[in-house]
Amino acid sequence: MQSTRRSFLKGVGAGVLCLTLGQMGFDLGEAKAYVRKLKIEGAKEVISICPFCAVQCQIIGHVKDGKLVSTEGDPDYPINEGSLCAKGAALFTMYTSDHRLKKPMYRAPHSDHWEEKSWEWTLDQIAHRVKETRDRDIILKNDKGQTVNRFETMFWMGTSHASNEECAVIHQALRGLGVVHMDHQARV
Repeated sequence: MQSTRRSFLKGVGAGVLCLTLGQMGFDLGEAKAYVRKLKIEGAKEVISICPFCAVQCQIIGHVKDGKLVSTEGDPDYPINEGSLCAKGAALFTMYTSDHRLKKPMYRAPHSDHWEEKSWEWTLDQIAHRVKETRDRDIILKNDKGQTVNRFETMFWMGTSHASNEECAVIHQALRGLGVVHMDHQARV
């Protein structure tokens, strides 16, 4: 959207008018509630959890005709009491953005463009590359001849999207591979 001097001045004038009316005792709450009601009228409320950190704030999603039309914090949930951080508040925009990737993208070495790939192909590539790297770089014994089974050329960064139980399973799987270096996003 291109902004002109005229549209900017109109916006500033409307903002000043609204602030003035609000200061003069006019209740703008009804107008705000009416505008919000138009957006979500007839929409089904779906309760979900914000995926961005370990706080797990509850979100109300409004779905109309199978499409998400609005998200907001749940005022009845005791953890966030309806408030959301900047990432949680931007959840709707991030979900509906045209720039959001919906399929795995792959860029071959030395290539200048990305290709769309299937999940099956992507997960197969990851598994093969982890195995190839582990087979090549595993340290079975230390200098003293003691068995150590260390895999030091791979690093794992955990996610706060995972529950404690999922993190425990991931941790044990990585230790089983011999991965030594790992950290967690919630700590960083």
